[in-house]
Amino acid sequence: MKQDISISWKEGMAFEADVNGHKILLDASEQFGGQNLGPRPKPLMLVALAGCTGIDVLSILKKMRIELTNFDIKVEADQSEEQPVHYINMHIIYEFWGKDLPEENLQKAINLSHERYCGVSAVYSKIMPVTTSFIVHEV
Repeated sequence: MKQDISISWKEGMAFEADVNGHKILLDASEQFGGQNLGPRPKPLMLVALAGCTGIDVLSILKKMRIELTNFDIKVEADQSEEQPVHYINMHIIYEFWGKDLPEENLQKAINLSHERYCGVSAVYSKIMPVTTSFIVHEV
């Protein structure tokens, strides 16, 4: 199955992306000639990873009948010092809120996402270490 997106130059260094019918404005920072009208493209790689695994983990936990009151994901990444500057590793931190959450099932959902379902994680893991951890908040 083929997918595509398109971007159109707007002004200065800004582009508007059309992704699944949704508009995303991308821009460079002022120091690189942009007007800071939107996010830089590279951090959207982190957003893609968080979104992909987040949807997987929620779906798996629903099938396990585990109810969350809140769920956050943070992705941290180190960048190379040489050009082209690129990510050299990524670490995903899952934060779960709920009552009596079974940690072994949370870990299983995370593992299934990374080992079987998340295509973004599968690609990134081929080129750099992608690690995970999680935090549980009892409510």
